[in-house]
Amino acid sequence: QVQLVESGGGLVQPGGSLRLSCAVSGFTFSSYAMGWYRQAPGKKRELVADISTAGDVRSYGDSVKGRVTISRDNAKNTVYLEMNSLKLENTAVYYCKPTRRGFSSWGQGTQVTGSS
Repeated sequence: QVQLVESGGGLVQPGGSLRLSCAVSGFTFSSYAMGWYRQAPGKKRELVADISTAGDVRSYGDSVKGRVTISRDNAKNTVYLEMNSLKLENTAVYYCKPTRRGFSSWGQGTQVTGSS
């Protein structure tokens, strides 16, 4: 049974930082490139960062580039998203999932809310 459990979200002031974690089980984590996605209120879910199976290749969406870092620990079956210099528009529910097409399972997400 596939499980994706995101955590680490919260209320954060502009300029603040958060570290999101996603623990996975039910599939061979090290064989899948992973992505962090987000869905802001009233908007479609979008990919914000992804990382290769070995963690050596990473890419970022233009809206977050320079302010987030994706990483993974294959020994712990966990992928992370370090977020810095947060803005109010970063408010969204953040999800992790393999980027491979056809992988349809989603976790419950973790809410990040910017607060002034």
